[in-house]
Amino acid sequence: MEIVSSTQEKLSTVKTKGVFFEVLVKFALGFWALFIGLLFPLLIALILFYESRLAIEKFGFIHFLTNANWDPVNEDFGALTMIVGTIISTFLAVSIATPISIGIAIFITELAPKWLKPIVSGAIELLAAIPSIIYGMWGFFVITPIMANKVEPWLQATFGNLPLVGALFSGVPTGVDVLTTSLVLSIMIIPFMASVVRDSFNMVPSIMKESAYGLGATQWEVIRQVVIPYTASGIAGGLILSTGRALGETMAVTFLAGNNPQIPKSLFDSFTTITVALANQFTEADTDIYLSSLYYLSMLLFLVSFVMLSIAKFMVLRLEKRWKV
Repeated sequence: MEIVSSTQEKLSTVKTKGVFFEVLVKFALGFWALFIGLLFPLLIALILFYESRLAIEKFGFIHFLTNANWDPVNEDFGALTMIVGTIISTFLAVSIATPISIGIAIFITELAPKWLKPIVSGAIELLAAIPSIIYGMWGFFVITPIMANKVEPWLQATFGNLPLVGALFSGVPTGVDVLTTSLVLSIMIIPFMASVVRDSFNMVPSIMKESAYGLGATQWEVIRQVVIPYTASGIAGGLILSTGRALGETMAVTFLAGNNPQIPKSLFDSFTTITVALANQFTEADTDIYLSSLYYLSMLLFLVSFVMLSIAKFMVLRLEKRWKV
């Protein structure tokens, strides 16, 4: 009886310690999840708001948001040109990268022979490891001359005289413009989205595809009606990840955008983004209002990122519902 009682006491002690450890682990994981997912972004927003309060008091929100002038000499600052440049370059880059990334994922998972799959997958993943400044230098010294001397003159000669569309190809083809920046930016985000979509495609149960083939579906019908609808959430994750990557890119865009604070009216116009302005001007801010305006610009980048990612998530969720119908 003493042995049984002693054993029960030990089991009770171990069980108590196990319950305590489980509660401790749950609390720690819950705290870090809450901190990283909610408190940390909120803390960043509060710090940016505190540092930009001087610019907020002087320019307000609507004026700063709609003012296209950025004049440090006269201390007149507005964020419109940077916001428009950021949105345009991100939208074009994601529009170029999305179909290419999905095509790469389809090729790796459904079409490529087994011996070729690891080679292509490894090459795609290596692209993600290249520093952004290397992309920027490659784009400036290699892609820019090709775009300025070959591609953009051809686009201008082919589409420049068309109504409405022709305005997008007006101006002098310099290669340091919206089109080149968006192209290089799309190449930078393709590995991230392609990897996420590829992993999602690999998670499709083989029995679902085999059942579709058994019903007489072709390979394209299986991809379009089985694989893509089943992995819609994975495609959404890749799209959101690539959108966030494009919004925050700095060095490559600094090389290729031209750093011209104007609203681009053509794909051949130079422009600037919020990240480029911050990278180039933070060390030059010699007055309190100048520095505060840059912090204000940082806070707007935070808000623009949040809004664009929310819109991307909303649009992809609607698309996901349509695919699954």
